[in-house]
Amino acid sequence: MKKLKRLSGYLTICLSSLALIACNSDSQSSNINNLKQAKLLYWQAPTILNPHLSTGFKDSEASRLTLEPLASFDKEGKLIPILAQEIPTLENGGIGKDGKSVVWKLRKDVKWSDGQPFTAKDVVFTYEFITNPQVGSVNAGDYAIVDKVETLDDYTVKVSFKEVTPAWYSVFVGNAGLILPQHLYAQYNGANVREAPYNLMPVGTGAYKVVRFKPGDSVIYQPNSYYRQPEKLNFEQIEIKGGGDATSAARAVLQTGEADFAHNLQVEANILESLQKSGKGQLVANFGSLSERIIFNFTDPNRSTDEGEKSSLQYPHPFFSDVKVRQALAMAVDKETIANQLYGVTGKATNNYIVAPEEYVSSENLMTYNPEKASQLLDEAGWKDTNGDGIRDKNGVEMKIVFQTSVNPLRQKTQAIVKQNWQSLGVGVELKSVDASVLFSSDPSNNDTVEKFSADVQMFTTGNLSPDPIAYLKNHTCDNIPQKSNNWSGDNYSRYCNPEYDQLWQKATKELNPQTRAEIFKQMNDLLVEEAAVIPLIHRADVVGVSNNLFGVNLTPWDFKTWNIADWEKKAEGK
Repeated sequence: MKKLKRLSGYLTICLSSLALIACNSDSQSSNINNLKQAKLLYWQAPTILNPHLSTGFKDSEASRLTLEPLASFDKEGKLIPILAQEIPTLENGGIGKDGKSVVWKLRKDVKWSDGQPFTAKDVVFTYEFITNPQVGSVNAGDYAIVDKVETLDDYTVKVSFKEVTPAWYSVFVGNAGLILPQHLYAQYNGANVREAPYNLMPVGTGAYKVVRFKPGDSVIYQPNSYYRQPEKLNFEQIEIKGGGDATSAARAVLQTGEADFAHNLQVEANILESLQKSGKGQLVANFGSLSERIIFNFTDPNRSTDEGEKSSLQYPHPFFSDVKVRQALAMAVDKETIANQLYGVTGKATNNYIVAPEEYVSSENLMTYNPEKASQLLDEAGWKDTNGDGIRDKNGVEMKIVFQTSVNPLRQKTQAIVKQNWQSLGVGVELKSVDASVLFSSDPSNNDTVEKFSADVQMFTTGNLSPDPIAYLKNHTCDNIPQKSNNWSGDNYSRYCNPEYDQLWQKATKELNPQTRAEIFKQMNDLLVEEAAVIPLIHRADVVGVSNNLFGVNLTPWDFKTWNIADWEKKAEGK
């Protein structure tokens, strides 16, 4: 009996030991699997995975894991080849001596994730796709300087420009240069583009491919089995998870360790600093070219054409058409308070449209905070409170505005400060918040997008995504206005149109002297600011959260954060 008891006890110990060993084994296996999975939080969830059809960084970030350009810029502003075999130069014959062409030699070891070969035809097709008016690509303006793109052979592409072009690297490079597969998109190169299944399940040349996509929720990626450098594929699965808000995303990486990476942490600085003290991750702040700004609607969002188009060029805005009114509202915004109270070390007040690179930043310091001058300008423009209701009016029109931005606590608090500034002038302000998945969707059927601009003023962040700001500055040219006739394509959401500005832009596209060109850029910046076509607010650091065991994240101001996803990897803590 005692022997049986001892045997029973022995068996119990053995089984317990085996269970412990099994548990440890499972734990190790789980740990290994965890190191092969990456969870990225994009609280502004992607809704489309064709970056040429969306204004939202969230969509382009998600697309960048699968799609690639010919080349891109690293954080030092150096061009590095990606799908190109080498960077064109005068010495290797890639850059035309007349300054009007560039020849790209392509890699020959690249395949699309469906196994089809990548060739020069894909590059030519991407140009045709982006510039097709029926497609309504948001990047069409970047390619306006191009005359034609042609194949010299299967792996050589020649880009010819309309004029002498110093910024030959502004096309097919970086975020606006992501190449699409001709063999799949050819049948959707037109008004039917939104029906293309590859807008949701892209086929690319990048390190990872999409295996599941729930728009507005999540994207699941797995390794691209045809990727040219399979040894660099460190993850078996990557998930981009949307939903929630910036604060909860920051907490998941910095405090709880539930996620590996958090994008676009628009959170008050004191909250971020507190979360970082938890020790699970680090904040990475990248001061590049991004700035938070307010833009005016130069057209009337409350009137419609016979065809039902609002914010139409047919109907100028009842009071923003007056430069004095715009200047008054610009001078009334207390940017320093916004920067100090909300951004801290993650943002600096700015009066400039161009905030990087340094050689293009104006020193004029226009439209500084001056509420007394702002009130005087409105008086001079004839806007006074004649009926005693606290709101200025003129010819029976009340100065009431709708101020919209995306849903985000930091932006809502910024809105509140600006509202208080403007109300002190006698301006009625109604605040409107739109979900980012809608505001930045570029969906022609939705009335709440930045292109449709169905409010009086709106606020968001953007910047030049290349060290050369020529494409960025084109955003305010007359022919870049989104409207019904061009299927709402174009980035001139304010519908500002100034022939003087357009002439400066044309001049900058062909000026070869770097110093002269820099001065033209500054003139354009100053014109936009002085005419209050835009109110620059904050030079924003692009802030992300990175877990302590995620390595290889290498942010550059000139491409999306996932641009080098092939170099990312996870290691056990302490390794």
